[in-house]
Amino acid sequence: MQDDLPKTDANHVPLSPVSFLRRAAAVWGPRTAVIHGARRLTYAGLSERSRRLASALRGLGVAPGDVVAVLLPNVPEMLEAHFGVPTAQAVLCPINIRLDPGTIRFILGHAEAKVLIVDREFAATAAAALEGLAPRPRVIVVDDPEGPGGAAIDAAPYEAVIAAGDPAFPLVPPADEWAAISLSYTSGTTGDPKGVVVHHRGAYLNACGNALAFGLSPRSVYLWTLPMFHCNGWCYTWAVTLQGGTHVCLRRIEPARVFALIAGHGVTHLCAAPVVLTMLINAPAEQRLAFPQRVQIATGGAAPPSPVIAAMEEMGFEVTHLYGLTESFGPSLACAWQPGLEDRPLAERASFMARQGVALPTLEEATVLDRGTGARVPADGTTLGEIVLRGNTIMKGYLRNPKANAAVFVGGWFRTGDLGVLHPDGYIEVKDRAKDIVISGGENISSLEVEEVLYRHPAVMEAAVVAAPDPTWGEVPHAFVALKPDAEGSVSEAALIAWCRDRLAHFKAPKRVTFGPLPKTATGKIQKYELRARLRGAAREA
Repeated sequence: MQDDLPKTDANHVPLSPVSFLRRAAAVWGPRTAVIHGARRLTYAGLSERSRRLASALRGLGVAPGDVVAVLLPNVPEMLEAHFGVPTAQAVLCPINIRLDPGTIRFILGHAEAKVLIVDREFAATAAAALEGLAPRPRVIVVDDPEGPGGAAIDAAPYEAVIAAGDPAFPLVPPADEWAAISLSYTSGTTGDPKGVVVHHRGAYLNACGNALAFGLSPRSVYLWTLPMFHCNGWCYTWAVTLQGGTHVCLRRIEPARVFALIAGHGVTHLCAAPVVLTMLINAPAEQRLAFPQRVQIATGGAAPPSPVIAAMEEMGFEVTHLYGLTESFGPSLACAWQPGLEDRPLAERASFMARQGVALPTLEEATVLDRGTGARVPADGTTLGEIVLRGNTIMKGYLRNPKANAAVFVGGWFRTGDLGVLHPDGYIEVKDRAKDIVISGGENISSLEVEEVLYRHPAVMEAAVVAAPDPTWGEVPHAFVALKPDAEGSVSEAALIAWCRDRLAHFKAPKRVTFGPLPKTATGKIQKYELRARLRGAAREA
């Protein structure tokens, strides 16, 4: 059939998660939307404050497409930014609060940020990042009563800024759903982070996919153990609002506080890096408060081993394993439940849950391709290939980085750079990482960035950094170093680690250093896979 029926305002509306807040305010206006310490914010209040923020940003000269950067922990103002900034048709740029000033300066400059909203706790870091930056973004500071305070900074108070905004500013999507909604920076195999641009349509759809896959509902109480600066909180900033659930904010992860919030507010859902599961399991007995409800917890990264699954279940948690990237709006695969899973022995359940799973309902397709031929690998659970994705929940691309875009958008697929297998039941399992990224406690660390710092040491001749297994953090950086011939014995492991900590965010510094010759190929390339094999062998023998 052919038709000439046109798109109209009645039958075609751009998709954007800003519409979730408009609906939530209409349906659940007086309901508590956000809990943060003693603060309570209703959906009507969240809508009004987000509208005021959007209006205020426009008043400050922020134009459609301009970037508004935020250096904020999990506080209500971060949620307001996720709705207020896109309502102003600007682009939200959430920055990792653990980054060093030099990296933050690079992000602000590369993004050409017009405004920086910073929590007082990180004012000193922000001030250092702004030194020498031109043009300098306008700075707005959040003073959170639940925060520890911080340094003085030349900035406008957040509350004064939004007070000047219009509470009736239109909460509407952009004219084009392909417009950028967020710009997140992710560590790559090069030292400088890449700017991942994502669009309104994908944010809307991935939020819907998360709500479906994780079983969110208006009865959900979601605890923010996952940083909202990570892929927009894996899109749960929008997904929880879509379903009219309650956001429970948490500035920093402390096991006693997590258990208290779960018990005190009836938390039903949370997401976290594997390190958080370990922290909860190993919390002192007096901190592990009991709670009557079953709590759904989604985790990414390394597969949870059997003892972790058993311990979490014993405490009242049900674990779901996810997989995703910043480039896919966060979660793109989930280890979907199957009938009879609960009845399987623990070892079988752990083996099944080690898989990253199947595509979310809103991702068009995920599979594994042979890296040489581009053909799909057999679904035998053993043939290794590259995990690839395609659909509406894939990024627009890397900002001003055509070379990187050409490398990942190939043959109608997004190439993740992660290696995996396809099981006979269609579930995907990650087996190795093609990119030299260390994922430590949910944070991406570029090995080349750490190596660059090591190479600056006058005694270092060669350096290679790989991921070492760690029971707490999942992975930690381990450096292999060959010293210059005249420097043998002149520098210690502790001294090199201190050298790195002085020049990097502390979580990026190597936790161990091994001295000696580095294995190389015939062409002189360092064999990192051999170094990783050494560490795995040492871990098995330990």
